[in-house]
Amino acid sequence: MVDREFTIELTQDQALVLSDWLDRVIGTAEFDDLVGEDRAVWSPLHLIAGTLETSLVEVFMPDYSGRLDAARERLLHTLGEADRSVDES
Repeated sequence: MVDREFTIELTQDQALVLSDWLDRVIGTAEFDDLVGEDRAVWSPLHLIAGTLETSLVEVFMPDYSGRLDAARERLLHTLGEADRSVDES
């Protein structure tokens, strides 16, 4: 069977927030335990994290934390009430 390639498109805000989150959680015991349940998932996770890390110039900007906070706020605003169930659990 030949592997097909897939393209995932993210907005700049989504990419920035996901990159930051992956950077913070990869390597933590909780995350490693969760991913350890299915080691094959490491392959796509490392590809995504590496692609984001090498593509986002914002992480090197002096106002990175402000940009990240603004991106989070915009994403939360677009979610509306959809994110509430995650926060309440």
